[in-house]
Amino acid sequence: MFSDVEAVLFDLDGTLIDSAPDLAAAADLMRLTRGLPSLPFERYRPVAGAGARGLLGVAFGIKPGNPGFEELREEFFVNYEACMTQRTFAFAGVPQLVDELLARGMAWGVVTNKSMRFAGPLTKAIKLFQTASTVVGGDSTPYIKPHPEPLLEAARRLGLDPGRCIYVGDDERDVIAGKAAGMATVAATYGYLGGNADCLAWGAHAQVADPLDLLPLLNPGRMA
Repeated sequence: MFSDVEAVLFDLDGTLIDSAPDLAAAADLMRLTRGLPSLPFERYRPVAGAGARGLLGVAFGIKPGNPGFEELREEFFVNYEACMTQRTFAFAGVPQLVDELLARGMAWGVVTNKSMRFAGPLTKAIKLFQTASTVVGGDSTPYIKPHPEPLLEAARRLGLDPGRCIYVGDDERDVIAGKAAGMATVAATYGYLGGNADCLAWGAHAQVADPLDLLPLLNPGRMA
């Protein structure tokens, strides 16, 4: 389906790794320290991709701009830094997908809205990312997705025309950003929003229900 692809770029949380357990634990600890009852993990998981905004919304019903949000967000960040590799793991099939991309001579990288405060240590701690050609975080450029600039920055770092890259993500903003950058887009419906959103409405060029479903979509002719 996709020809002349030289690199695959991925969103991080909900696409390559399931970080929801650690994100939820960081938010729920804040409730426990305030004498509030723990909430079920199922409440947190669908909003894990939204970061502090989504998780604090579930934990405390608070939104950015509300009084006290900034203080709660920093407390959440500190909690998350302390636990962010304890329960986080790559989705099944992702290591095999990465191995096959490398076998085909294709580069791969990460473009995430997660700030490098977290994305840097996290990707360094997980062996999977040792072969990633680039990691672009939410503060690596002046913009975050759905703006295309982080994806364009990744293409620049790889020395590739954006049209030679595809972008895979589990949120509508990933599709918007990828299209705006001139990349083919793939919606990962196994991610956090898969069961809670109309992924077809995002308008991605393709969808995958499993990481390994991406391989048949790629031009098999580019082998190392």
